[in-house]
Order: sequence, then structure tokens, then C-alpha cells
Amino acid sequence: MPALHRVFLVGPMGAGKTTIGKYLAQQLKLRFADTDSEIEARTGADIPWIFDVEGEQGFRDREQKVLEEMTQWDDVVLATGGGVVLRPENRRALAGRGFVVYLYATVDEQVRRTRRDRQRPLLQDGDPEQVLRELMAVRDPLYREIADHIIETDSCSPKTVAQRLVRELLAQS
Repeated sequence: MPALHRVFLVGPMGAGKTTIGKYLAQQLKLRFADTDSEIEARTGADIPWIFDVEGEQGFRDREQKVLEEMTQWDDVVLATGGGVVLRPENRRALAGRGFVVYLYATVDEQVRRTRRDRQRPLLQDGDPEQVLRELMAVRDPLYREIADHIIETDSCSPKTVAQRLVRELLAQS
């Protein structure tokens, strides 16, 4: 089994990073943490408000600072924001400090899972499906670049994905 005292979940919005991460942490007997939740706790503001006031650049600066710290925590399953891979410094921190799992979801599934969610700033303007396609075109190669393991999340419940992931990781050892 790979050394799994730091498991980092990357992938697009709607892939299930937070939900799957909670199940995975429970099964691996690790604590669960989420970069977006940590940013909100530290700022006292939600992500859409930060985007409105500081723009995406301001949010990404906060995200990078939080990620730099959180990727050094031990005994953690860490869910990250979908755009965390955009900065090379973040990719280096993730790839160099833990086991990176790419939770892959098709764009159609992302659309289905996010269509009623008003907490996703990048989906509030324009056609959400087109935005998700454009984001995936840029981000998918970056997720794959740092992934130690890739698992598809479309066809299973979050709990089933977490169970399957634990089995696959055990089989690799």
C-alpha cells in the first residue's frame, strides 16, 4: 500500500471531492479537510463573496497560501478546489507531499451535479456546460500530470467510489 498519511483529492467541480473525501478519510482512519472550507473559516466569508470582492486572482492567492500549509498536515485526506492545479506551485506542493488521487467526472456528469448549486462562482455567468467544458480542457491535463491514481466517479455513489478506491490502493501495494 502506498504511504497514505497524506491523500490529496483533485478534480473538477462536481467530481465529489468533498463527499468522497469524507468517506475515504473514515475508511483510512484519517482526518478529513477541505481547502475551500479552510479558506472560508479563515476569512469568515464564503467563496462566492471572496470571488466578488477580490476576484479569481485574490481567491487563488488565498488558496495557494492555505494549500501550502495544508499539504504539510499529516494523517489527512484533503479535498481541494477544482482550480487548485492552475498554479505550478500548487501542483508541486500536491505532487511532492502526498498521494494525489484524480477524481474524474465527465462534463455531462459535472453539469448534472452542479446545475442547482449557486455556490460556484465560475458557473454563475454564461452557459455552465460550456464553462465546464472549457475548464476541463485546461485542467484535465494538469490533474493527470500530478495524479498518482485516477478513478472515475460518474457511475457510482460517493461511498462506493471511496470503497473502490481503498480496494484499488490496497491492490497496488
